[in-house]
Amino acid sequence: MTTRWSRRGFLAAGSGTALALGVHATAGAAPLTSTEITSAEISAAADEFATLRAKWRTLILGERFSPTAEPFKTRLSELGATAGQLQATMAPTSGSLWPDLGYADPEPDTDQESYGYSGNLNSSYNRLNTLAQAYTQQGTGLTGDTGLRDDILTGLDHLHSEVYNENQVRYGNWYSWQIGAPQALLDVCVLMYDQLSAAQLSNYLNAVDHFVPDSAVSSYTGTSTGANRVDLCRVLALRGVVGASSAKVALARDALSPVFPYVSGGDGLYTDGSFIQHTTVPYTGSYGSVMLGGLGMLFALLTGSTWEVTDSNRQIVFDAVENAWAPFLYNGLVMDGVSGRAVSRGLSASDAKQIQQDDHLRGHPILAAIVLLGQGASSTENARWRGLVKGWMQRDYYSPPMSNPSIGLTSLARLKGVQDDTTVSAVAEPTGHRLFTNMSRATHRRPGWAASISMADRRITYYETGNGENLHGWHTGSGMLYWWGDTFGNGQYSDAFWPTVDAYRLPGTTASRKVLADAAGGDWGASLPDVNWVGGATDGQRAAIGQYLKGLQSTLLAKKSWFCLDDSIVCLGAGIKCTDGTAVESTIENRNLGPTGSTPFQVDGVTKPAGYPWSETLTGAKWAHIGGHGGYVFPGGATFTALRDARDGQWSAINKGGATTVLNRKYLTMYVDHGTNPTGGSYAYLLMPGATAAQTQTRAAATGWLTVLANTDSQQGVSVPSLGFTGVNFWFGGTVGALTASNPCAVTISEKSDGTAVICVSDPMRMQTGLTLTWNRAVASVTAKPSTVTSATTGSALTLTFGNLSTTAGVTQKITVKLG
Repeated sequence: MTTRWSRRGFLAAGSGTALALGVHATAGAAPLTSTEITSAEISAAADEFATLRAKWRTLILGERFSPTAEPFKTRLSELGATAGQLQATMAPTSGSLWPDLGYADPEPDTDQESYGYSGNLNSSYNRLNTLAQAYTQQGTGLTGDTGLRDDILTGLDHLHSEVYNENQVRYGNWYSWQIGAPQALLDVCVLMYDQLSAAQLSNYLNAVDHFVPDSAVSSYTGTSTGANRVDLCRVLALRGVVGASSAKVALARDALSPVFPYVSGGDGLYTDGSFIQHTTVPYTGSYGSVMLGGLGMLFALLTGSTWEVTDSNRQIVFDAVENAWAPFLYNGLVMDGVSGRAVSRGLSASDAKQIQQDDHLRGHPILAAIVLLGQGASSTENARWRGLVKGWMQRDYYSPPMSNPSIGLTSLARLKGVQDDTTVSAVAEPTGHRLFTNMSRATHRRPGWAASISMADRRITYYETGNGENLHGWHTGSGMLYWWGDTFGNGQYSDAFWPTVDAYRLPGTTASRKVLADAAGGDWGASLPDVNWVGGATDGQRAAIGQYLKGLQSTLLAKKSWFCLDDSIVCLGAGIKCTDGTAVESTIENRNLGPTGSTPFQVDGVTKPAGYPWSETLTGAKWAHIGGHGGYVFPGGATFTALRDARDGQWSAINKGGATTVLNRKYLTMYVDHGTNPTGGSYAYLLMPGATAAQTQTRAAATGWLTVLANTDSQQGVSVPSLGFTGVNFWFGGTVGALTASNPCAVTISEKSDGTAVICVSDPMRMQTGLTLTWNRAVASVTAKPSTVTSATTGSALTLTFGNLSTTAGVTQKITVKLG
């Protein structure tokens, strides 16, 4: 009997079919037997794979832009020039395709040297990808050049015969073999498809199958999670598209599903907006960017096809645009506190163009990914996201996205489309506080400025190093406080900050001056502090954030708190002790003033010297101000050291692949010297981003504006009567002001003008099985409370009894009351 198959059924059944193509014999193809396929069905299958190749080609090369309009004209010319240089220097020989990219490892293993050799293999394929784009892209000057075509094919065959084939055992970095090289190879196969023979395609796809077998996505573990899983799915999907294998494309689609659901531990997206990669590293801005971009590409490729992604959990990714990514985007940059070791990738020694990567250049691809992802989202989501992107683009005065030299033409075209769309209105930066308990990060956004705090605990690493990168990131998780202004300071961490800053004096941190080795603590986020109390409570506008700090490879202990308010952040430190035999310092500020550093600095109205170097220990200081940046107030007066420092640095010192060029930047630093082996150090200051000197002085003179209720090893708390705000971090149970807690917790209270108050409570330790909180304030009634509140007694005082808070993952519990 003759069986007639539907187009969808035929494609779903075939593990791969060269018959369907009729042009190329396909590696891994299995002929269909005992089934008669009509010529129409064969044609339909061939058409669908051809359609997918065309779609991917468009996703690679871009669309809807004029090659004669800027910035595209210049970028296409640059692409042609770069390709011409690469073509001229290509020299196939044993062990390399380019003389500077030897991939023949004399001692193949997984040490740092082998990582370099495998990285050169990856780079070789990426260069061939550049050549292929210059050949196929319009307006490059090399479009359709037969000599370039021949060289591309020669390069592909050389790499296959020499190293990337089914008989090769991988060495060095797994990423190069399973993601980097095959992604570039398959892109070239799509771009050069009509120029490749059946034998060539078979060879290349056999190599991909060898290094990226189906088993690479058989379990959601190890290197097959989060952004890495999306990258592996991209390889499998393109291998299926190029090789006309329905099974491969279906596998890629289905293997995406484990990426979508929220996780409660390890890699992935969390309900609070956290994104983790490598088990312990906050990575929204780097791996998260890759995942978002990869999903956007795959959704766009497969939509409308037999293999469209229909898993309903994909909505979680759409929700994450505003829940997980937008909070860390500011004026086009993505905050460094969630970019892991990528912050050390500034100037690369191998980059012929010497483009310095930074937080802005990392942020722009995320903007473009959001635009692409919007094409598969609802019309409401898409419209809002385009408004967000337009706002970020318009406000990025420091590094305009359309001038980004490292972003691809496709991303530029998407961003240009938003920029020129007159139906899209720019969305303003939001205000409010976001606490990401699952990755020990917080963002605080107010009119005119934004800030973020980076911490570490037994779930979140101090910092990540690996692949010879981020060698001095030791203290970035020790309470680093980043901040930016709306029209100033957006290049604070972009302008060679990381190679030139004193890595022991990062702003906001408390650290021992004990000398640490490069990559101290181990690769891939291996070191975790043995502490639980890290987190806080927030009502969405204000917050009480705390970190129990234990130093990396140090005896340092400290309690650190940040009370995030309307125009300022109150910073407290207490219980600072250490027996390292070295000095311990809490850095109030370490502002990058650029190459010239002429910014004025004054303390208590006295302008300090502008020359370099300069330092002074100031006693009893009430306030300080850095011109064009902001102010600092010291409740009750403080002793601190201020200095101007001209610092030399090299990217190669913090990243083994970095350039050796010596850079110099000027810094204005303020720090509290707790002395050698302190036993009970403390500090207190108020950060006022964007404040003028007059505003700072006025705040310092208003001694009743802020009351520090406690600043001890047991509790830290503040009260701001004019805001109706009280915030307390109870490291241990006790009484602070009008609040008494039976156990450790974080508490904020905001009293409203309408006679109500919002009380926010959390258990940052995630360990409390019971908590009693008493507020010595007349309360008439409780109008709203979560189920964790098992009883509430009102009257002349409010007593709240909480049940098992250990199950709430540190999430803030909100209670609304009517005041008596």
